[in-house]
Amino acid sequence: MSDYRAEFVEFAIASKVLCFGEFKTKAGRMSPYFFNAGLFSDGASLKRLGEFYARAIVDSGIAFDMLFGPAYKGIPLAASIAIALAGLGRNVPFAFNRKEAKDHGEGGTVVGAKLQGRVLIVDDVISAGTSVRESVELIRSAGAQAAGVVIALDRMERGIGTASAVQEVREQLEIPVVAVVTLDHLVEFLERDTDRQQELQAVAGYRARYGV
Repeated sequence: MSDYRAEFVEFAIASKVLCFGEFKTKAGRMSPYFFNAGLFSDGASLKRLGEFYARAIVDSGIAFDMLFGPAYKGIPLAASIAIALAGLGRNVPFAFNRKEAKDHGEGGTVVGAKLQGRVLIVDDVISAGTSVRESVELIRSAGAQAAGVVIALDRMERGIGTASAVQEVREQLEIPVVAVVTLDHLVEFLERDTDRQQELQAVAGYRARYGV
C-alpha cells in the first residue's frame, strides 16, 4: 500500500469520517464501518482531502482536461481537488451542477467552466452509480467526453448481482473508476494495527460475506 493511502485511512479515522460499529447501508446490510466524506467540513481537512485525491488522480494516469463535481458532495470536492492540482503545477478548470435548473441569469444546471474535452468526475463513493450515470449523461449531452471517475473509497461490495457498483460503472459506461483507497487498503491498514484487531475481524467477515 502506498504511503499516502495509509495516511488517508489514518486521516479519515482521525477525522471521524471513517467510523467502526454497526451501520445500516442503503442495501439494508449491517456494515461494521461507515464512511461519510461530508464530515470533512473545515478548511484544513478539505485541503488535505483534495491533496489525497490529487495524488490518486496523478497516479492513475487518466488523461483529462477538467473536473466535474456532481451536486452536492462533489461540489467542494471538485474545488479542493482543483486547488490541490494547481499546487502540483496542473491548473485545470472545474464545474458542478445544480439539482434544479436556474431560470434566470445565465440559466441552466451547470455552474463553472464549460463542459468540454475530457471531463473527470469526482465524488465521495459509488453506491448505486446513479449520480455517476446522471453526470455522464450531462457531460455527453454537452458534447464532452467522460474521462473517468475518482472516488474516496471503493467498498468493493456486491450490489444486486455479483458485481460491485464500481464494476458496473466500469463495464456499463466503459470508463475507468479510480479510488483513493479500497476496502483492501482498509483491511491492510487494520492488519498492521494491533489495537484494531476487533475491527479487523468485523470488516474481514463483512468482506467475506458481501465482497467481490
